[in-house]
Amino acid sequence: MVVESKVKGFICTTAHPKGCAESVRRQIAHAKTKGQVDGPKKALIIGSSTGYGLASRIAVAYGYGASTIGVAFEKEGRPEKKRTASAGWYNTKAFEELAAADGLYAKSFNGDGFSDEMKQQVIDTIREDFGQVDLVVYSLAAPRRTVTDKATGESKAVSSVLKTTGEPYTNRTLDLRTNEITEVTVPVATEDEIRDTITVMGGEDWEEWIRQLDEAGVLADGCVTLAYSYIGPTMTHPIYKDGSIGQAKKDLFETSKRISEHFSGKNVKAYVSVNKALVTQSSAAIPIVPLYISLLYKVMKNQGVHEGCIEQMVRLYTEKLPARETDAEGYIRMDDLEMKPEVQAEVAKVWEAVATENIAEFGDIDGYWEDFYQMFGFRYDNVDYSEDVEI
Repeated sequence: MVVESKVKGFICTTAHPKGCAESVRRQIAHAKTKGQVDGPKKALIIGSSTGYGLASRIAVAYGYGASTIGVAFEKEGRPEKKRTASAGWYNTKAFEELAAADGLYAKSFNGDGFSDEMKQQVIDTIREDFGQVDLVVYSLAAPRRTVTDKATGESKAVSSVLKTTGEPYTNRTLDLRTNEITEVTVPVATEDEIRDTITVMGGEDWEEWIRQLDEAGVLADGCVTLAYSYIGPTMTHPIYKDGSIGQAKKDLFETSKRISEHFSGKNVKAYVSVNKALVTQSSAAIPIVPLYISLLYKVMKNQGVHEGCIEQMVRLYTEKLPARETDAEGYIRMDDLEMKPEVQAEVAKVWEAVATENIAEFGDIDGYWEDFYQMFGFRYDNVDYSEDVEI
């Protein structure tokens, strides 16, 4: 089947197996250039198939020489319906093959990372293959979660929302369908929506993973665990830092402190890494953020400080984490280059000047779209997209 990119809204509904494999190869190649440092050797990555999660798996495998278990929820290809698998499915298969070729253990589970059934499958495999894990990365990004009441056994689906809090917020955004700059008003989340967003995207499930791993005896003394967050500049605070998703991220940070305190007897340390704004399947859905990212890319590339997912994660795991480098609050700040005063001053300046007519001048619109398509395995110059591929 010849696979072409088909974009709908802020996602691509197809993925290219050879292009996804090329993406993984390039990320591994970057990780190899940095060499290895001393670090954890048995890692569990929850949410391991795309973006920061996939880059984390690559960074610890090649930065530490670690064996890795990955958990993700991805779709298989359906050749009879001419439907490709999801990008994360192809990424995972490519990583497993390339890691095996380099002599690295890599096993992956496909299913609901929120579920107790998945947790038990992973625990059984850790016990059998590893004994214990000394690194747990929680990078699960999902729009909804099925929650089961422990007392009644009843289950219900809970969804997150991308809304503000307090009052509606109006600002400009980039319409990804037309490359036009338009105005968008973000509505206010209800208390129920905020609570549900915290349930889906906060720290409850992260803490549950750690608790169950510990109770099963597969959490090593001195284990390190990380989750990811974003803060960003003032212009994005109403939709992110102070919005519904921001409330979930605050809960995530409080969870990190609670995990470290509760498991202090095992010397378990939990951190939240504040990462840079990048084109991911999650960020493309957030109003205002795509315009900010396109301007940020241009400024950071011009100043020579731009990083993608893999550059961020390699720096995190080979430099920041080994040094336990945090800010005064306890966050690991991987957004340190994004938030440099000279970067933010320039972004704020061009934010006032940018319009649809000059987006190519002030924003890195080509770079944004290149990153977008490459998430799904397209637009790699050494992949022949005219050939038949097995999906």
